[in-house]
Amino acid sequence: MQMREAAERVLMAETLEEKLWLPPADASDDAPGRGIVTPVGPGRPVELRIVEKGVRADFPGVNRLDEERERGKMMHFLANHELLAAELMALVLLKFPDAPKEYRAGVYEAMREEQMHTLMYLRRMKECGVSFGELPVNDYFWRLIAPMKTPLEFVTRLNLTFEQANLDFSKHYAALFRQVGDGATAGVLEKIYLDEIGHVGHGVKWFRRWKDQGETDWKAFQKSMVFPFSAAKAKGLAPFNAEGRKLAGFDDDFIRELEVCEQSRGRTPVVHWFNPNAELQVAAGRRGEKFFPKKMSASMEEDCEMVMLAWCRQDDITLMRKPPSNEHLAYLKRAGFRLPEIVAMGALNERKLGGMRPWAWSPDAAELLRGNAGQVSPAVPWQWREAMPAEWLSKEIGVHLLERLGVAERAVVCGTVEAAMAAISSMLESGRVLVKGAFGCAGRDHLRVDAGEETQACEWLTRVLADHGCVVVERWRERVADFSVLYEMNECKVDLVGMTVMENDERGRFLGSRVAPKWGSLLDPEVAAFLYREAHVMDWYQEKIPAVLSGVLPGYVGPLGVDAMVFREVDGTLGWSPVVELNVRMTMGRVALELMGKSRPGSAGRLRILRKGRVSGEELMGFQQGSLTEGKVLLNDPQQAREFLVVWEVE
Repeated sequence: MQMREAAERVLMAETLEEKLWLPPADASDDAPGRGIVTPVGPGRPVELRIVEKGVRADFPGVNRLDEERERGKMMHFLANHELLAAELMALVLLKFPDAPKEYRAGVYEAMREEQMHTLMYLRRMKECGVSFGELPVNDYFWRLIAPMKTPLEFVTRLNLTFEQANLDFSKHYAALFRQVGDGATAGVLEKIYLDEIGHVGHGVKWFRRWKDQGETDWKAFQKSMVFPFSAAKAKGLAPFNAEGRKLAGFDDDFIRELEVCEQSRGRTPVVHWFNPNAELQVAAGRRGEKFFPKKMSASMEEDCEMVMLAWCRQDDITLMRKPPSNEHLAYLKRAGFRLPEIVAMGALNERKLGGMRPWAWSPDAAELLRGNAGQVSPAVPWQWREAMPAEWLSKEIGVHLLERLGVAERAVVCGTVEAAMAAISSMLESGRVLVKGAFGCAGRDHLRVDAGEETQACEWLTRVLADHGCVVVERWRERVADFSVLYEMNECKVDLVGMTVMENDERGRFLGSRVAPKWGSLLDPEVAAFLYREAHVMDWYQEKIPAVLSGVLPGYVGPLGVDAMVFREVDGTLGWSPVVELNVRMTMGRVALELMGKSRPGSAGRLRILRKGRVSGEELMGFQQGSLTEGKVLLNDPQQAREFLVVWEVE
């Protein structure tokens, strides 16, 4: 029998009996014939026929594997995949008659094994009370692979993508079926797993022969992935199986790269970018200067980029200046994180996007993402936008919010040294004064002024006003507690996301954020009683502030945070400032809340930014044991970090 005859039967026959009739293993390839044109679909009985626009068939749920009928549904889904694989291998033999004889022999052998796999699934399906064809069949494999123009495309698409992903799936599900006592199905999957290693291995061999010889396997594989394919599709929705890939012949570099590689598997990805120096960027623009971050600011940008893990979904994209090592990404996966796709800045190409979410819409973000604005679906809220008004990233915007709330006497915006000195002099009558540069962030460019220090204050104001354009002057308060209230704002409403307790030093510089399912549990009992009973804190943050935000920030869509403070008056009573600052951007408090949502249900947590030089080697080793279940996790790569380490601790 000729291979061509067997392939024609598998591809074109319209009965299962003909398609699954097993041809001899030693079929001849003496008459391969001419290459055929790809048909619209393979021959199928009516109940299994697929067309150009196939019917969607979802994978059955795996939470009921102990039910016979559910196992049968799964077998139905998998049997169609095996049948499609056999048909596609037959298509390769008919479409590429001039391919090397050795390659064609391997494809022929694999086609026969796919026929046998289909028969094994059919037997198990029947035993579970399900008939082949009573459920919809999916044409996904056919649509993506049949248009191939070369055998190399077949190798990369079927062998190295879908069959490689089955190394994860078949091994994992074989174990699950054994756990529920279904040894028969487990045996089928174990047999298929072993055969799949051979199929993938055959693909690896020919991929290496046909790829550009100057490239690594991984680089060549990535280059071969054309949308809708991606390297991430070569992993199954199951635990990553490095052992099976080694048996198939992949090298260690390929396996390490694939393990941490992620890309959207269907949902249009949202693009995220970490630009924490947004305020400094705007301040420089106001002075007519180009922003060049100093050493610590540049370190913050690079060292803390991985905080994007908190609010990213697995299908999202993070743009990074300095991606972490594969070793660190593998550590994060072991810790329980679902990694987004990490892309070097400027490498978005022409992909369709589901939105843009930089840390802040400052000029650098608008410029970086401008070229990709047309790739965002018009149906999503997170469109590209021009840079926000400079005022929205300054301390001024918090004063405007206070004015809307009727408590404007607590802070004064001053644009000249004379106005600021007058405000300072007036407030010094009641005690110490705090002056803040309009674009100061995390406690930077803040000055405390006591009586008798006016001369020094005047010198400081001259410098800071030149840098910031204006300052905010307010009474100094003896802090008792700092907290932050986080919102998500869209065109129609403002949603309260949650509340955090901030850890600041005595100068108001950020040290960390603490979060818990019940925010009040983080507060000192005296503070909690004051906020809930006297200040009626939730009325402010659930009703009053959301009601006025759209008037303060017309047209804004995205995250924002209100920083607030409880202080002690001279007479010992407690007071509070409902708005210390309004941050029209993402915040570290929001990061902490999102991390809590990814951690063990019901757990509290603490986010800290540490100076790398102050962390001992013993502490670094301790972080290796942490996870989203318990302990401490390092978000950023300690080997690459210059100044800062970002730590999430599950409490």
